[in-house]
Amino acid sequence: MFNWLSTVFPRRKGFRPAPHLTAVAAHNALAWPDLSRAEAQSRLYQQSPWVYIAINRIAEAAALVPLHVHPRFSTPLDQPAARHPLEDLLDTPNPYISRFELIEQTIAQLELTGDSYWFLAGDSAGVPVEIWPLRSDRVSIVPDETRYVKGYVYELDGQRIPLLPEEVVHFRRWHPANDYYGLSALEAARLAVSSDRAMAEWNHNTFGKDNGIPAGIVTIKDSVSEADYDRIRQEWRQTYGGPQRRTAFLRGTSIEWHHIGLNHNELDFLKGRQAHRDEILNIFGLPVGLLSENATEANARVAERLFIERTLWPKLVRLAQKITQDMLPFWPGAYVAEFEDIRPTDAHARLDEIKTAYPVLSINEIRQRYYRLPATLWGQLPVGASKQLTGLPESTDAPASGGSSASPRLDSEPAAAAAAAKAADEQPDTFIVGDDDDDDDKRARRELSQWEHFTLRRLGKSSSRAFEVRCLPPELALELSVNLLGAATPAEVQAIFAQARAQLAAAE
Repeated sequence: MFNWLSTVFPRRKGFRPAPHLTAVAAHNALAWPDLSRAEAQSRLYQQSPWVYIAINRIAEAAALVPLHVHPRFSTPLDQPAARHPLEDLLDTPNPYISRFELIEQTIAQLELTGDSYWFLAGDSAGVPVEIWPLRSDRVSIVPDETRYVKGYVYELDGQRIPLLPEEVVHFRRWHPANDYYGLSALEAARLAVSSDRAMAEWNHNTFGKDNGIPAGIVTIKDSVSEADYDRIRQEWRQTYGGPQRRTAFLRGTSIEWHHIGLNHNELDFLKGRQAHRDEILNIFGLPVGLLSENATEANARVAERLFIERTLWPKLVRLAQKITQDMLPFWPGAYVAEFEDIRPTDAHARLDEIKTAYPVLSINEIRQRYYRLPATLWGQLPVGASKQLTGLPESTDAPASGGSSASPRLDSEPAAAAAAAKAADEQPDTFIVGDDDDDDDKRARRELSQWEHFTLRRLGKSSSRAFEVRCLPPELALELSVNLLGAATPAEVQAIFAQARAQLAAAE
């Protein structure tokens, strides 16, 4: 993989590498990660219901969002954006997993351990053809004094497999006390998770068969022999006992039993577990309103919006930018990988913003910025100017709308303008495009003549009426409309229409 940053940001003469990398590499040379920590994290994920729910909700929601690759700069109209090879690769990462499984595992590893790794298997041309997710508890980073990362080591059953830096994509969360490895959200929630697990185990032991508190006590007031005591106890258990019951036998009359433990009510057990749940979910960024049984519909909607905007979307941006930086340089061209923007928006505010952009943005700019649509040949003008030229309502998308030739009042040649206007006034305002037997070329020529008469009649007059184009080609109608905006005399109008007739004849 080539260093594509050198082509974007060329190094200046005398520019030196980061001087602190040598010290960082030396400091971390012997600080290999504690891989046993990942085993504890995995155990908590399997045993804590709240950790399991939080990580799975985030990972599965992220896996549902499509990822697109588009050019960093807008493409010309004659070069439509094609599907990028990276999109095909992500759809089928390798023969054994799907795109959903790849993203799900990547996000889940990030949340659980703070790190996630992809191994890129390439062909002879040096282009990735497969993506294999690696378990983070098996990967170690080898520091380098100049390149920051010399490579990676994948360790399994005592076997160490070296991996090149270009072959591995390392996703990581920020860690304040580590230069190479990320911090898991589970580390911040460890105390709450451990306390919740202890309460769950205590609750299980309270109702389990190993509980030491007897269900009842049988007191024998009169003194009996050992043989009679054993006989009474055996007969009682055969008649009333069972594996789910516990009965205590006491001989003598001066024995008392005092309870020294705390029950569930005294411990406020349910509120304690609920507090732990809320703390764990908040650390992972999962609003409680998504899971609370008392949440109203309005609270659930707010919670879902907060989850998408403040939890899910930043994680998707982290993945997309890392893919852009580490994977897209394998293919030529300047491209950007982005997940589809799923953030909810206020429809009224969005509509007001689009309307405000009408006078200053072209149709193509609005299509690209707000709707992610490709540019069109008829979208080079602002929306307001386009409506003025076409005379069509806002809901009309057809580009075959012509233009009005509303021009400023004439400051010269008043006689010629008056004569032309008088001659044009003799023509009716309703136009007949032609008979049904006429071909398209004949209809277009007839409509062009009608448009010329229409323009000359209204030259120098303020009129909001626009000529409706039905038969002329869209490109010719748009060019003619723009040229007529600068026409101030009948001679200029006639010259413009003569040029349009020549273009129409050439097209025929």
